[in-house]
Amino acid sequence: MSNEQLADLTQPQRDRLAFIELRLRFIGEIRRQDLVSRFGIQAAAATRDIGIYKDLAPGNLDYDTKNKVYGYADGFTPVFDFPAERVLAWLSQGFGDGEPSALKSWITCEIPSRLTKPGLDTLACVTRAIHQERPLKVTYHSLSSGETEREIVPFALIDNGLRWHVRAFDRRSKDFRDFVITRMQRSVMLKDSHVLPHEKSDQDIQWTRIVELELVPHPDQPRPEIAEMDYGMTGGMVKMKLRAATAGYILRKWSVDCSADHSLRGPEYRLWLKDHLALYGVKNAVLAPGYAPLDAARAVADCD
Repeated sequence: MSNEQLADLTQPQRDRLAFIELRLRFIGEIRRQDLVSRFGIQAAAATRDIGIYKDLAPGNLDYDTKNKVYGYADGFTPVFDFPAERVLAWLSQGFGDGEPSALKSWITCEIPSRLTKPGLDTLACVTRAIHQERPLKVTYHSLSSGETEREIVPFALIDNGLRWHVRAFDRRSKDFRDFVITRMQRSVMLKDSHVLPHEKSDQDIQWTRIVELELVPHPDQPRPEIAEMDYGMTGGMVKMKLRAATAGYILRKWSVDCSADHSLRGPEYRLWLKDHLALYGVKNAVLAPGYAPLDAARAVADCD
């Protein structure tokens, strides 16, 4: 069976084949019973799935007749192109392996907790509004305005590493803002209200603008070659393309020194933004460590 034939299989079959590969590649073994337990199929179906995978990639698994287990083969070549984030989520949280009470990590992992987790009822209301392109009426608690009633038009979720935001048009300020989901209460989708053309994501300049940033090892930190390894640099540099609306979050999460003269000190600042002028006009650049806007009096982050 060729890789092209993989597309002819049903989605449940591909899911099971992906599970086989994950177990082989990252755990080192797969048994028929693993498939039976995970997917609730019969042993004969599990045998057939393993056979299909073996046809796809005969060099990926060796069979141990004594222990009746298929093991990782030295000539392993992946069939599936898994993003690293999904693999880490699978390894650390068992994501996708059954209903929540059955989730467990495949290997011992310690993951720092998020500062906050959004309530699922509020999150569900937000995501339904995004998918159905409807405005939301919410009670929102802002650092600047306190408790207010808002009508917002959400179109995307943003994870800043500590908390979840929703990017939306705010009908109160008539501008695009980021709203922290945990500060939202009494969310109601306005089913009879429509999204107007000027409220859509393609009108959000900060969302549609892409900034290109060059990050280099911090000039005042020792062993730049280690920073190059840690951040997968090519030619001593990481080139990033980010939405202007998210740039400040990411630079802060990565602890990038964004000062013009790499003046920040501390072991957390392993990277330096080579050209701080690349952030000109990026509203939430005020969140980036060390960044000094050219017009400090007018610099306002678009996070409410």
